Amino acid sequence: MSTHLALTTFLVPDYDSAIAFFTRVLGLDLVEDSDLGDGKRWVVVGQAGSGSLLIARATSPDQSARIGDQTGGRVGFFLHTDDLATVARRLAVEGIDPEGPVRDEAYGRVMVFRDPWGNRWDLIQPN
Repeated sequence: MSTHLALTTFLVPDYDSAIAFFTRVLGLDLVEDSDLGDGKRWVVVGQAGSGSLLIARATSPDQSARIGDQTGGRVGFFLHTDDLATVARRLAVEGIDPEGPVRDEAYGRVMVFRDPWGNRWDLIQPN
């Protein structure tokens, strides 16, 4: 028997701005974008062999209230890169600055940032 985590839902106010951020700024692939009717889409971003996000447009006041605070202010999303400096530059062009200095940890270089909606991420360049 094999079990693995396939998708994690990520709430956003609209699909297209989320697709642009995740693909153009963070460099993820648009895995799927299927129209489900009535304005709903099945949007998945990620990369082969790693975790993926299901981009979900908030459809209720309760869901909208959680955009940008999906993990209660904790770092809730972790992105690995082989070039932290390049991703940091793309974030800066979008007006997204690190929450503090890039730091060196035993496992690699780390930069904490908030996405355009306010969620906290660790951008990690593993050793």
